[in-house]
Amino acid sequence: MKRWRSVLATRTMAMTSLLLTGSWAMAQPPAARLIRYEVKPASLVSFRQAVRHYIGESTKAPGNILSEAFQEEADSTKLWIIERWTNQSALDKASHGNAYKTITALSQQSLQQPARLILVKDLEPLSPQQWRRAAAPEDRPLTIMLFVDAKPGTASHFKAVYHQAMPQFRSEPGVINYQLSQLENDSTQFVTYEKFRNEAAFQYHLTFPPIQPVIDYLHTSIKQQPFEKGLHRLIGIAP
Repeated sequence: MKRWRSVLATRTMAMTSLLLTGSWAMAQPPAARLIRYEVKPASLVSFRQAVRHYIGESTKAPGNILSEAFQEEADSTKLWIIERWTNQSALDKASHGNAYKTITALSQQSLQQPARLILVKDLEPLSPQQWRRAAAPEDRPLTIMLFVDAKPGTASHFKAVYHQAMPQFRSEPGVINYQLSQLENDSTQFVTYEKFRNEAAFQYHLTFPPIQPVIDYLHTSIKQQPFEKGLHRLIGIAP
């Protein structure tokens, strides 16, 4: 009995140490979120400045993997923040910082409609080093996000198709990063993150033979056609 109590006490002390040192937080899975803002034209300059400031601060924060901001190519009043962190605790800490609070305060009067917050989990994980791959100075990067709402019973097939194609997509010479994620609140909804070195690289990707099974799925197995309605062409504004 004394030996059992000693073992229990040792384990309790070890768990307490993990909690106190922060090692417990490191055991959490990575956290990722997308935020879309539709900004009133009159507020666009100040809002973009606040977003840029937040991106600059968050990229220096412990636990940050990636923080970027974009505007939609077709409408500069529609902004996106895309973030990935080592764990939820690191993301929560950034959300309580002054830079993010400034965006939240501005949102009360600056937006045409409430911000859209999307939490996702990555299905084809990348390392922090892979996420930080940068465009070359001569590149003109283009980021594509495609939201996919799968018909009931087809989500597993969609993931399998992407799982097979992903290594080939990532090996394309014009691809900087490529990721497939699933929305946390709905297992039938997905979003891709595709960063290309330029427009030509994106156009090449659309004719790349391994993409055909993905195209076939998009034409037959999503809830709303055409699938291009879920496609967003993004231009980086920060960092």
